[in-house]
Amino acid sequence: MRQTGRWLVRHSIDRNAATVGLALLTADWAEEDIPLIQTIGLLSDHFGPLAAEALQRRRGGAQALQWLTKRAAGWGRVYLVEALCRQDAASSRAWLLRHASDGDYLNGYFAGKVATTAHLHEAITSATADDELIDHTGRLLRTMADCGGMGMTLEHYPPAPVVLAAHAAHLARQSPTANRYVDAAMIADYLIARPPNRCGCTGEQRDRIVQQYLAVLEQPEWRAAIRAGLNPTSDFFAWFTGHVAARLRLGAFSKDTGDDER
Repeated sequence: MRQTGRWLVRHSIDRNAATVGLALLTADWAEEDIPLIQTIGLLSDHFGPLAAEALQRRRGGAQALQWLTKRAAGWGRVYLVEALCRQDAASSRAWLLRHASDGDYLNGYFAGKVATTAHLHEAITSATADDELIDHTGRLLRTMADCGGMGMTLEHYPPAPVVLAAHAAHLARQSPTANRYVDAAMIADYLIARPPNRCGCTGEQRDRIVQQYLAVLEQPEWRAAIRAGLNPTSDFFAWFTGHVAARLRLGAFSKDTGDDER
């Protein structure tokens, strides 16, 4: 069975036959098949689910899954990250906390699982949280803010107030970049656009966290970073300024911004 699976994965010119071969390898535990499974798994939209299942059954599977997930996108990445969340959390925690989300909207299927499995609330409240962890937390929060129907939202994430407040506090100590500005603005916009209970917060918590974010976004150096980092002719710029920036009344996009800030 193993030999048949290997031959089909290596030599088949038909996708269905290659799938049968990978399924045969998925039922086994041989570690020597990891490179072969990783290679076919690079076609992750089709082979991702079986590759994830096969790798998580093998010793050393967590490292192999991380290698493959770095090279996957779209639906394939969803299958692989979910497999990592089912793996031994200790061996994958550092990676999940910093690299699981690539910003794609499909991250909504696993963002809550990553936050829960990797104990995000413990990591982000540490005074030694690094920039990779803080930035990734921003991407996870931005995704969880608006992934209803896909995965866990902030409303159903019990540590939401703690994680949001910690992210906002760390943000104030980071160097300004356009990506950090956008993530923070979109999180703040979500918080003010919905009732506090839909954000997992009380009204007082929600208002305090929004003010934390806005205090950072209105600093001159953060205004300058977003003006320099966004392409004013892009579709995203038009959407962001017309919706998020307008609702938050962000000074960086105000027509009467002073010349001294430019």
